[in-house]
Amino acid sequence: MNKKSDYKDKPTRREFIHIATTTVGVVGVGCVALPLVTQMNPDASVKALAKVEVDVSRISKGNEVTVMWRGKPIFIRRRTDQEINKARNVSLKDLKDPQKDEDRVKKGKDEWLIMVGVCTHLGCVPLKQQGEFGGWFCPCHGSHYDISGRIRKGPAPVNMEIPNYEFVSDSKLIIG
Repeated sequence: MNKKSDYKDKPTRREFIHIATTTVGVVGVGCVALPLVTQMNPDASVKALAKVEVDVSRISKGNEVTVMWRGKPIFIRRRTDQEINKARNVSLKDLKDPQKDEDRVKKGKDEWLIMVGVCTHLGCVPLKQQGEFGGWFCPCHGSHYDISGRIRKGPAPVNMEIPNYEFVSDSKLIIG
């Protein structure tokens, strides 16, 4: 065998140093990047607030409860048949932000109105069962909402927000 051909097939010391340096560099970048990426994930307290489970079996017709979700009040109202009919008989042309009552509730669960209890004008919390339309009234700037949470009078530009929610049973509601 020729010594020169054997020598060319084996990596040189310089090539070994380049490979070793590159490997150490890649591992080092990975060690620095991993904590930076993981610190961007939400912590356990945020994940715990992502969903809230509510037992609605104790809410009688015509009553309302407020629960907290993601730091915001959520109004859960069990409406009477009279309140539902009143909300459905409103002409859409009378509304600032036209939206049917049927579009603000889950199909088959018309008595349940679930919405973020924050005025859409400046973020105040409206008072329940007050105002000119029997729904909610924000005393800060005079916004009036009807029994479906739709803006009817005042400076608020849009209806109160409906969060993502689902009924997992007749007595259990999950928000989020």
